[in-house]
Amino acid sequence: MKILVLGGTVFVGRALVEAALTAGNELTLFHRGLTNPGLFPDAEHVLGDRDGGLGLLEGRSWDVCIDVSGYLPRLVGDSAAALCDTVERYVYVSSISVYADLSVPRDEDGPIATIEDETAEEITGESCGALKALGERAVTGAYGERAAIVRPGYVIGPHDDTGRFPWWAHRAARGGEMIVPASLAREFQAIDTRDLADFLLIRARSPLTGIFNATGPVPPVTMLDLVEAAASASDTDLNVEVIDDAFLTGKVTDEELPLWDDDPSWTAWARVDVSKAIGAGLKFRPIDDTVAATLAHTTPVPGIGLGPAREAELLAAWHAR
Repeated sequence: MKILVLGGTVFVGRALVEAALTAGNELTLFHRGLTNPGLFPDAEHVLGDRDGGLGLLEGRSWDVCIDVSGYLPRLVGDSAAALCDTVERYVYVSSISVYADLSVPRDEDGPIATIEDETAEEITGESCGALKALGERAVTGAYGERAAIVRPGYVIGPHDDTGRFPWWAHRAARGGEMIVPASLAREFQAIDTRDLADFLLIRARSPLTGIFNATGPVPPVTMLDLVEAAASASDTDLNVEVIDDAFLTGKVTDEELPLWDDDPSWTAWARVDVSKAIGAGLKFRPIDDTVAATLAHTTPVPGIGLGPAREAELLAAWHAR
C-alpha cells in the first residue's frame, strides 16, 4: 500500500510510520524537516510546508493519506481538496476534544464543539476542539464516504514529547510519597501511541470509513495502575496518597498535575465510548508495556509536573487539614 503521511516524525506520526514500514508499506512523508529529520531513511521524504507548499505533491498518487498534523481547518481543507482526486482515502487524526462537552460519556454521535469565528487560527484550550471539528468537516466535505475520522483521547507511550504522562511515569519511578487526585484514581483513559498507530493503519487499509473514538484501554485502568506499574518496573517503593479533587482545586495548575482536570464540563472524559473502534479492530497492549516504553523512550519536560518541594508542600497541607 502506498501511504502519504502529512507529518510523521513526532510522537503519533512517528509510531505510525514505524508500524507502516514494519508492515511493508511504501511511505512518503510530507513534513518541514524541522523535527527528527534523520528518522526513517527507508521512507521518501518530501520537505515542504502544508501552508502553501502542497504543490510539491502534484502529479503524484497514493492509496491513502494519513493526516497526523492537521490542526488548522484552513490547512486541513487545503490538503483534502488538493489530494481528493489523486489519493483514494483520507484518514484524519482528530480528537475527543471535538465534543461540545464531556460532562457525560459520549459516543461518535455526541454534539460537536463550535466556534463563532470559523476563520480563527489561534489554537488554545478553548478553541482546539472546535478547530479540530472544522477540520473533520473539511475532510468529509472533500472526501465524503472515502474519509475516516479517528478521535483519540490522551495519547501516551514512547517518544511522548508533551511531558504529560512522562512526568507521572518518571515521578512514580523515583518512589516515595506521591500525589494522585481521587478522580484519576477512580478512572483514566489514554491510548498507547502504538495502538493508535495500528488502528490508523487498519483504517487506511479498510473500506470501512466514518468516525471512530480511539481511546481506552479496555478493560479500563486508573492512574493508580499506571504509576504502580512504573514503580514496579523501576523496583522502587511507592506510597500513593489519593487526594480529594476539591482539596487540589485552585491550589495547582494544569502544568503541575498534567492530565488532571477539574472542569465540570470534562467530568466524563475517561468514559468515552470506544465500542465502535473495538468492533473495527482497535486493540490494546498491556499497560506494563506502555509504562516501560515511556520510561525508556521519554524524558521529563521542564515545567511539567510538580517539583519535589511543591509536592512536599501540598502533601504537608493535606496531612494537616
